[in-house]
Amino acid sequence: MIEAVIFDLDGTLITLPIDYEELFREFSKILKTNNIQPITKTISKLDKETKKRIFQVWDEKESLAWKRGTAKEEGVTIYMKFTDKPKALVTMQGKTLVQEIIKSLSLTFDLVVTREDSLERTEQLKIAAWKLGLPLGKILFVGNTDGDAEAAKNVACQFMWVKE
Repeated sequence: MIEAVIFDLDGTLITLPIDYEELFREFSKILKTNNIQPITKTISKLDKETKKRIFQVWDEKESLAWKRGTAKEEGVTIYMKFTDKPKALVTMQGKTLVQEIIKSLSLTFDLVVTREDSLERTEQLKIAAWKLGLPLGKILFVGNTDGDAEAAKNVACQFMWVKE
C-alpha cells in the first residue's frame, strides 16, 4: 500500500526548457576545463566557494528558463490523485526556483529535497523517506527518466513513469 508519494520536478511536474549546452559552457569557464561530465559528480567534488558560484549560475539559468516553462499535465494529474497522501519533492533544481514554481502552480509538499541537499537521486529519495518517517517500500516515486527508475529500484520503492 502506498503511504506517501515523492515527485521529481523537471520532466515530471513541469517542463523547464534549460539550454544545458550553454549552462555547461558557463560551468566550463568557471572550472577552467571542458571535462565536466558527469556534472553532478564534478560538482560534488568542488570546494564550497566554487560550488556556490556554480549554483548561482545554475539558479540564474533556471530562473530564465522557468519564464518559458510550463506545468506538465500528466504529472499534475498524478499529483492531484494523491492529495490525501503525504508528498515530497526531490529535484536537481535549486531551492529558489523550486519555491517559485511551487507557489506559481499552487502545489504543496510536506518536504522538498534539492540539489543543495544532495546531488544524488538515490540519496535524495533516502532523505525524503527518512524525513517522511516511512520505509521506502511504502513510498511511490513519480519520475520521468531512466535514472529516476534506477534510483527507485536501488532503494526498493515503487515507481511510476510520467511520459516525456
